Amino acid sequence: MTAPAAEKTGTRATAAQNTGTAAGTAEKTGTAATAANHTDTATTAAERTGARTEEAVSVITDARERIDTLDDRILGLVQERMAVSAVVQEARIGSGGRRVNLSREMEVLGRYRDALGRPGTALAMTLLELCRGKI
Repeated sequence: MTAPAAEKTGTRATAAQNTGTAAGTAEKTGTAATAANHTDTATTAAERTGARTEEAVSVITDARERIDTLDDRILGLVQERMAVSAVVQEARIGSGGRRVNLSREMEVLGRYRDALGRPGTALAMTLLELCRGKI
């Protein structure tokens, strides 16, 4: 990272603080490359997480791993919902009914809206669109 970029983001002081005296000592002894490596490592973690301390980096990294795990589960559940919805649609169409049951969709929209507010309605609309399939 160049000096102006470090000054602009305020990461140079943070990197020196996070690495203790190693970066400061490296700069004083003329091993600027070592100091730059310490700064780059701290900057990378700060850029990746937006955190300013090692403790916050750790907390954020762990939480993001948990979020990724939850997202994987959510995606699996959405795919499962799509498959179950296809069964419902096939049965409905096979019996002479319509592909979409609007009253049921309104129930789903209401359920998500009640649980999550306005964004819940948008989420439900997306799920319904995904689950309508191409039958």
